[in-house]
Amino acid sequence: MSHIKRIVPHILVILGFIIASLAYFTPVLSGKMLYQNDIKLYEGMAKQQKDHRASTGEETYWNNSAFGGMPTYQIGARFPHDYMDKLDRLIRFLPRPADYLFLYLTCFYILMLVMRVPWKIAILGALAFGFSAYLIIIIGVGHNSKAHAIAYFPLVLSGILLVFQKRYIVGFLLTAIAMGLEIQANHYQMTYYLGLLTLVMGIVYFIDAFKKKEIPHFFKSVGILVVAVAFGLATNATTLLSTSEYVDTSIRGKNLLADAGATSSEKNGLDYEYITEYSYGVLESLNLFVPKLMGLGRASDLGEESAFYQQLLAMGQPREQADYYANVTGLYWGAQPFVEAPPYLGITVVFLALLGLLLIKGRLRWWLLAGMILSLTLSWGKNLEFLTRFFIDYVPLYNKFRAVSSIQVILELLIPIAAVLGIHSFFNDKISFEERKKKFLITIGTFGGLCLIFWLFGGSLFSFKSPSELQLAIEQPTIFDAIKEDRITIMKSDSLRSLLFIILIGGVLWFTLKKKVSENIALIGVGLLILIDLVAVDKRSVNDEGFISKREYKNYFQATAVDKEILKDKSYYRVLDQARGFNNSHTNYFFNSINGYTAVRPRKMEDLYFGHIAKGNLEVINMLNVKYVIQQNKDRKLEVQQNPSANGAAWFVEKLQFVNGYKEEFESLNTIDTKKTAVIRKDFQKDLEGYKLLKDSVSTAAISKTLPDHLAYNVYAANPGFLVFSETYYKDGWNAYIDGEIQTIYPVNYMLRGLKVPAGKHNIEFKFEPKVVQTGSAITLTSSIILLILIIGALFFQYKKTGSLLSLSQVDK
Repeated sequence: MSHIKRIVPHILVILGFIIASLAYFTPVLSGKMLYQNDIKLYEGMAKQQKDHRASTGEETYWNNSAFGGMPTYQIGARFPHDYMDKLDRLIRFLPRPADYLFLYLTCFYILMLVMRVPWKIAILGALAFGFSAYLIIIIGVGHNSKAHAIAYFPLVLSGILLVFQKRYIVGFLLTAIAMGLEIQANHYQMTYYLGLLTLVMGIVYFIDAFKKKEIPHFFKSVGILVVAVAFGLATNATTLLSTSEYVDTSIRGKNLLADAGATSSEKNGLDYEYITEYSYGVLESLNLFVPKLMGLGRASDLGEESAFYQQLLAMGQPREQADYYANVTGLYWGAQPFVEAPPYLGITVVFLALLGLLLIKGRLRWWLLAGMILSLTLSWGKNLEFLTRFFIDYVPLYNKFRAVSSIQVILELLIPIAAVLGIHSFFNDKISFEERKKKFLITIGTFGGLCLIFWLFGGSLFSFKSPSELQLAIEQPTIFDAIKEDRITIMKSDSLRSLLFIILIGGVLWFTLKKKVSENIALIGVGLLILIDLVAVDKRSVNDEGFISKREYKNYFQATAVDKEILKDKSYYRVLDQARGFNNSHTNYFFNSINGYTAVRPRKMEDLYFGHIAKGNLEVINMLNVKYVIQQNKDRKLEVQQNPSANGAAWFVEKLQFVNGYKEEFESLNTIDTKKTAVIRKDFQKDLEGYKLLKDSVSTAAISKTLPDHLAYNVYAANPGFLVFSETYYKDGWNAYIDGEIQTIYPVNYMLRGLKVPAGKHNIEFKFEPKVVQTGSAITLTSSIILLILIIGALFFQYKKTGSLLSLSQVDK
C-alpha cells in the first residue's frame, strides 16, 4: 500500500499535464486542427504513397510524384516491425498538437525525479521546459518531428543519469527504450545535438571520476550505455539503414559537381553558406530573456500609434496604402533572414537558472555550463566563424545539417534544468543563509540591472538596423527613423516587462528566504509567474486563431483551374511548376512533378533544376518527360503551357556518348539532343563496349503500368538498341526485368536510367525492391524481441528482490 501512496502524486501530476496540454490547445477538443504550413507541404509530398497504401493495402517505398522520383524513407514510410512507433503512438494518445506538449511536460518531469528533485519542484521544471517559446513555436509552424525528438531529450538523459547513479538495470532499459523513441522521432539533427551534449557530459563525468578515483565505475557505465544505445538504434534499424543509404544521394551527401580542389566538407555535405544562413546574432542572444529586444512582427501590430504608420500618413499616403505597408514592414532587425518568434526562455526561468548555476557545485554545474556555452556559441554560426568552420570541417556529420541556430535546443533543455536546481538549492537550508542571499543578490542585480538599462537607455545602445536595411537608411532616412522608433518602443516595452517579472519573482524568493512565506506558497507563486511569463509570449505566435476546421484544411488541397485542365490528360507525364518555385509540393498532390518540398531533396534533381531547367534547357525538360509547365502570366495569374516535345516515358537513342565523370556528364546536357544521344560515364564503357545501336523507326516503347514502385513497358525493338527511361536512377532497390530476367540498369544523362534491349518484342519491368527494408526489418524484429525479454527479466528480478514492481532502490529511498 505504501508503494501505491508514493505514486499517487505522480499520477495526479500526469493528469495535470493532460489538462494543461488540452487547455493550451483547447480547439482540438472541438475537432479543429492547428494549421501548420510545413505539414501542409508534407501532405502534398506524401499524397501518392498514402493513396497507394489506401488502394492496395501495401506500402510503397518509392514516391514518383516528387523531384522526378525519390524514396519515401524520409517522407512518412511505414516499415515492418516498427514497434517503437507503436509505443510512441501509445504514449502520444492526446490529439495533435496537444500530444507534443504532453510529451514535453512528462519527459522533463521524469528527468527531474531521476535527478532527485522533489515532485512539487519538478512540476515547475516541466512547465518551464514545456512552455518554452521556441518549443511551442516549432509546433505552430509544423516542425513536428523536431518537437517530437526534442520531447524525448529528457527521457534519454534520465536513462544515462540512472546508469551513472549505479542503477544499472533500470538505467540500461530506460536508455534503450528512450533512445529507440528518440530515433523513431526521425529528426536526426536534433538527435545529433543531443549526442554533442552527452559527449560534453561524458567528458565532465570522466574528469570527475578521475579526481574521485572512480574510473572503473565510469567505464562500466559507459559500456552499459553503449549497449543500451545500440539496442535503441537496432530497434530502428530499417529507418537508420534506409536513411543512411538515401542520404548519400541527397543534398546532404556527395557534391557530384564539386571542383577537384574543393575541401572535403565542400565535396560531401551542405555548403557553408547554406548551413549558416540562419545564424543567431551574438547580440540577439539577449532576447532569450527580453523577447522583443531585436524586434518582431509587423509595424501593424502597433496599430495606428505606430510611428511608421504615422510617418506614412504625414507623407500623404492614403490610409489603405499605409495599412498595406504597415502589414508588410517587419520590425525584426536581427542577423537572420527572418524569424517566426524569438527563442524566449522566460526571464523567470533564466533568472532561476543563473541562481542555480551559482548555487550548485560539482560535475552537475560544469556539464550544464559547458553544454550551454557550446549550444550558444555554435548557434552564432557565421557570427563566430572560426568555431563554426572548425565544426563543419572536422567534426563528423556536422556539415549534414543546416540552420545552426537550432542547436539552441540544448539551451532549451539545460536552462530549465538549472532553473529547477536553482530553486531547489535556494530552498535547501543546508546551504547557508548568507551564501543564498549573496547569490540571490548577484542574480537579481545582473538581470535587473540589464533590463533597467535596456528600458532607460536602450534607444541609444543599439543601431536597430538589420543588415539588409543599409540602403534604406541612406535613401529614405525618415522612413527608417520611423521604423527605428517602433523598434525602440517594443524593445523598451518588453524590457520593462522582464524587469517587472524579476521584481515579482525576486520578491517571492526574498520573502521565502526571510521565512515570511512558506515553501509551498512560494512554489505556487513561482509556478504561476513562470506560466504567465511563458504562455503570454507563446500566445503571441501560437493561439486559437491558428486553428481551422478539417473542412477548411481540405480546401488547401483543392485543384485549381489549371490543375483541372492538366488532369484531363490521362497519359503518363510530369508537371513543372515554375509559378510557385522549385520548393513547393502543390503539384505533388495531383501529379508526378519535378517540384517538391523536403529538407533532404535529391541532389541530382536540385543540380538539374538550377543548372539546366531554371536556365531554360529544353532538352533536360524533355528528357524528364515534362509535358506541362505552370507559369504566371503578365497579370500574375496561373496558366499552363503544354510542351509538345517531351521525350515521353521511354525512347530508343541512336548514340551513347561516354564522358569522364559526373561534371562532364552534367555539362554535356547543354549540347546533346536527348532524343538521339544518351550520355554515360566511362565507368560503364567496358560493359557497353562493342554494343552496337541500330535504331529503327519502327522500334517502340509504351508504358503499360504506372504504380510508384512498379513500372512496366511494352517494347518492340527491330534491332538491338539502348532504351532511355524518364525515371530517376537510384542504384539501391530498383531492379529491371526483361521478360522476367533481371538486367543491368545504367545511369545516363546524369539522373536517368537506361537498358540494353535485345531485338524483338519484350515486356520490361522496373520494380523497387529495396533489400535495406528486408535487412533492417529483420534486425528490428530481433532486437525488439531481445529488448522485450530483457524488460520482462528485469521486472521479474525486481519482484523477486523486493516483492513489488513499484519498489524503489535503496539509492532513491
